[in-house]
Amino acid sequence: MKAHLSQSRVFIILLSVLCLNGNCSQQSPKSEQKEQGFKTQNAESKQQALSPKKSGSDKFLRFKSFSYIDQQGTGLEAFSFLMPAEWMFEGGMTWLLDNPMMPSVSAFRVFNPNGREEFEVFPNHSFYWTTNNQQMSLFPPGSRYFGSVVKQPVTAQVALKEIVLPEQRGGFQGLTILKNENLPELPAAIGAGQQQAGVVSSATGAKLRISYVSGRVPMEEEFYGVVETMTFPTQGMYGISYNTLWYLDYIFSFKAEAGNLEKNTKIFQTIVSSFKVNPRWYAKYSNIIVYLAQQQITRIRNIGEFSRMLSMMSDQMREENLAQFKARGEVYVRVSRQFSDNILGIDRYYDPYEGREVELPSGYNYAWSNNNGEYIVTDNPDLNPNVGSNLHWELMPKK
Repeated sequence: MKAHLSQSRVFIILLSVLCLNGNCSQQSPKSEQKEQGFKTQNAESKQQALSPKKSGSDKFLRFKSFSYIDQQGTGLEAFSFLMPAEWMFEGGMTWLLDNPMMPSVSAFRVFNPNGREEFEVFPNHSFYWTTNNQQMSLFPPGSRYFGSVVKQPVTAQVALKEIVLPEQRGGFQGLTILKNENLPELPAAIGAGQQQAGVVSSATGAKLRISYVSGRVPMEEEFYGVVETMTFPTQGMYGISYNTLWYLDYIFSFKAEAGNLEKNTKIFQTIVSSFKVNPRWYAKYSNIIVYLAQQQITRIRNIGEFSRMLSMMSDQMREENLAQFKARGEVYVRVSRQFSDNILGIDRYYDPYEGREVELPSGYNYAWSNNNGEYIVTDNPDLNPNVGSNLHWELMPKK
């Protein structure tokens, strides 16, 4: 088991790390930054911000770069992405002391404070199952084995319906399942279920669409998730038994007021496709998984000790982890292109400040960027964000 854990892939961070309090009240940007431990690269402090307009040729969308800092653990930037300039982020990263297979979990939401549109990521789940009856008598279903819940594996369709939905939306009025579909292209896009020596792997993906009433407002929401299973034999006193590690991960959703979900697909896709994990953070996360599996967390008693241990972890990746990181880094682009039949299109531009390609919503003729990591897309040829601004904006060429 230790050998398997030491070679186990490191879980995608967008879908594994923050603990969201669904009842938290909305905070002002300044207080939220202080309490949640993140930074945003703000635009003009002295200029009146451009507000999105929706009429005629003046319509445009403005995006800003968002960076999340893992203050509880590594102290490093964990990830970054683009979000609409007027939207807010809420959530936080939590490191766990009792789960060597998944030492950090996340949940966060990116939402419009003046509307109902929201992109949300939910914490991953790790599970364990075995055919060893003696072990099952010591660790029955519902108990925890090395931090993972003992539960027989299920498909992604069943997991979304029976695990995620009751946890996240079970208390809402008028909850109705509109669709519950198998989505094989999702695990295929992320490379889940790849075979390993001595391990039988499989993966399923699903999409669950629901409707419900929240605060007297009818809502629609689409959930996505992947179930990955890894089964391997172990030799015991009474013969060979089979142990299964399985994970419910890549859990995220898009929601809006009923009738408006498809209208916001481009914004949701921009958030997902722009997501980037910091390789230095990823390296520490990779190394801590191996360490926890070897130590079996017997000496870790508090988060302070855990944080000190993290600071001593190398931020250099081993060769196999580096290759894995590069491969997984393309997951978000592929998922964003394949996650839904409702995708309306993305245009690609070259950002001269970042020196790389960026993806922004299609349907606009012009795209601008500045050195604060902000973007504006517009179809108005007369709109020049440099006018009245203390920032320098560059018109980006389309790829």
